[in-house]
Amino acid sequence: MRADPSEAQAFLDANPQIEAFDLVLIDANGIARGKIIRRHELTGVYTSGRHLPISILGLDVLGEDVDETGLVWDQGDADRRAWPLPGGLKALHGTNRGEVQVSLYELDGAPMTSDPRHALAAQVQALAADGLRASGAFELEFFLLEPELGPDGKVVAARDVLDGRTGRRTDVYSVDALHGMLPFLDDVYAAARLADLPAETAISEYAPGQFELTLHYRDDVLQAADDLCRLKRIVRAAARKHGRLACFMAKPHEDRAGSGMHFHVSLWDGKRNIFVEEVEGEWNAALRHAIGGLAATMGEAMLVFAPHANSWRRFVGNSYAPVKPTWGVNNRSVALRIPAGAKAGRRIEHRPSGVDANPYLVATAVLAGIRKGLAEGIDPGPETTGNGYAESPDAPALPRDWREAIDMARGSTFLKEALGEGMHRTFLAVIGAEYARVAREVSELDLKLYLQTV
Repeated sequence: MRADPSEAQAFLDANPQIEAFDLVLIDANGIARGKIIRRHELTGVYTSGRHLPISILGLDVLGEDVDETGLVWDQGDADRRAWPLPGGLKALHGTNRGEVQVSLYELDGAPMTSDPRHALAAQVQALAADGLRASGAFELEFFLLEPELGPDGKVVAARDVLDGRTGRRTDVYSVDALHGMLPFLDDVYAAARLADLPAETAISEYAPGQFELTLHYRDDVLQAADDLCRLKRIVRAAARKHGRLACFMAKPHEDRAGSGMHFHVSLWDGKRNIFVEEVEGEWNAALRHAIGGLAATMGEAMLVFAPHANSWRRFVGNSYAPVKPTWGVNNRSVALRIPAGAKAGRRIEHRPSGVDANPYLVATAVLAGIRKGLAEGIDPGPETTGNGYAESPDAPALPRDWREAIDMARGSTFLKEALGEGMHRTFLAVIGAEYARVAREVSELDLKLYLQTV
């Protein structure tokens, strides 16, 4: 669905101070790509679209072409047409610029299948055909760091923006830690208000310099994923303004907790939330089957939830990162959590994804897993009532590492159908290129271990 051109004209009329706009397209890695246009160009984007090279969706994490995607020389790096998303035009706080979220289409108007947002839209449409709608929200965990590494070559937790105070303690749930970052948080919330973004609770998380921001539930999961992409850009810009670095690596410290991107999701049939139990204390079939589908498909989809080499450092025992496809109620040691609270808001909290994952692809895989569970009536097995990191011999297998996750994803019929053939091919090619880059790198650790010892 494309935005109406009247949206652009109304924005220009209401914002005469805006001089330029960021056109933002999200690639397979969840990275914002695009260009900056001037004010007089905006209306044309809404009436005629804007040509972008097809290779923009075939880039690795460093922004280099991945020929294996088939999106570069195989097609002569031809143009496709970007169209603005409805409601995707917003002003950027503290600047004379705006932002336009766009999605890429073929020249004949068909969705460009390597655009991750279209993969999620296809799952939304498949649910709609069954009379269902997915609602949801993401949580954003991240680190605020000093822009320069420490003398040991490691990242350094950011000094308080308020007064420069240094903190090296974990200080989970510390209100004082939040107070030290109030100028930064004030800018984040101001930018979110300007963008009609429902940013809510801020939390000091389980490592020095680690924080979390929550987003209010959306009726439409496409909007929820759009929100997360926009919030990451807002956080990064606010941190940079205050001389800090917002880090969205899954695991920047080897001895501290990593950063997740929990996804809350529920299903509605037009009248009610179908996950709500009819009898107090008895989970209904729809909720159980949805959990069963997510557990059964988690192994095949783990590359979506943990796409990078660093992603896999996050999965260690007793770290608030789940290592098995377990489920439970009010239990943060499991992968699939049913939060406590009023049953009218019954939902599944999907916890495996790192903050480095692409929210569109995460939601795509989650909805596909739920659809499979509902269609096949998959039983999730017994609830985990204690430590989810303990042995669970009956739990479906997860890949042990990045290499195995790549192999499972490559051979997965489920994931290919969930993402669509084009997105599956592009995603695997991009991640495969990253794997090859990491595999051939002689690291500092290699030299430390082997240079003078073997």
